[in-house]
Amino acid sequence: MKTRAAVLYGLNEPFRVEEIELDDPKEGEVLVRLVATGLCHSDWHLVTGDIPMNFPVVGGHEGAGVVEKVGPGVTDVKPGDHVILTFIPSCGKCRWCTSGLTMLCDLGAHIAQGQQLDGTFRMHTKDGEGIGQMCLLGTFSEWTVCPAASVIPVSKDLPLDKLCLVACGVPTGFGAAINRADVQPGETVVIFGIGGVGINAVQGAAVKGASKVIAVDPVDFKLEMAEEMGATHTINNSKEDAVARIMELTNGVGADKAIVTVGVVTPEDVGTAFKATRKGGRTVVVGVAPADADHINVPPHELVLFQKEVLGCLFGTTNMRAELPKYIELYRSGMLKIDELITKTYTLDQINEAYQDMLEGRNIRGVIRYQ
Repeated sequence: MKTRAAVLYGLNEPFRVEEIELDDPKEGEVLVRLVATGLCHSDWHLVTGDIPMNFPVVGGHEGAGVVEKVGPGVTDVKPGDHVILTFIPSCGKCRWCTSGLTMLCDLGAHIAQGQQLDGTFRMHTKDGEGIGQMCLLGTFSEWTVCPAASVIPVSKDLPLDKLCLVACGVPTGFGAAINRADVQPGETVVIFGIGGVGINAVQGAAVKGASKVIAVDPVDFKLEMAEEMGATHTINNSKEDAVARIMELTNGVGADKAIVTVGVVTPEDVGTAFKATRKGGRTVVVGVAPADADHINVPPHELVLFQKEVLGCLFGTTNMRAELPKYIELYRSGMLKIDELITKTYTLDQINEAYQDMLEGRNIRGVIRYQ
């Protein structure tokens, strides 16, 4: 069948929206008609090369839609089911899945290869060349074929153009606060970088009862949004020294937890967050660094003598099949804000405009609606 998709053909090139060919689902796969997809910074990393993938590739990994067809052996979902598409599949069988660490599923090793799990392509150019799919998904397409292990059924009474953010940005940020940072009531938590992930870390820290939730970003608009989502203090780090201000707010002690959610993580970003934490404090690194980055600016003597921690965090350390339904119920109850995260909606043809808005700090999260 044919589908319209945003295809990336090379580094630092714009996405090209064009008609491509899409195969039927094979064993263990599903055909999904996309309703909406979030515009995550991680897909922009394909453009810059910070996440290396072979070209051509269809970006997008934060989608929601309706199952239209299933391949042989698929029993968890059926045509007509509403689903969100998670950027890491979960097999439910490997060591990591069976211990609750589904974000580390062995199938995740395939998410940057472009081909599906069997090593073949489902998307093709008109000339028959294989087109890769970001995270096995390629949600910058009106239709996609992906592993059944990547889809999670959701209630049909909730809007898919909002739930698409539960496929990545919401759990990655919210989970970083409640799971990996393990925020406790009364703690001081600092979030560095208030984008589509960081804004949800703000929500998570607030929901867990942090007494001070400090949002740090160089864009005033984003800091205003952070206050609406639960931040008690904001710091524009283009105008003042963030660490000095954090020390002032904590009487010279430092924050209990720091969460790094900037769009492109540098060694200095981690070092700044580390300096902002107290003795025994915890720094959680969530944002993506360039693939060739090989160090962080953390003084080893402070790591030991102050017994500080630096932890990585993937997908909010979320057990997706157990926890994503809970996040959706928090949304239903009003405790988790999702509608308010969406600054602007776009058509697929506006994808390059949407990413320019993101780069220039004009949105928290953009969403492409297909219908």
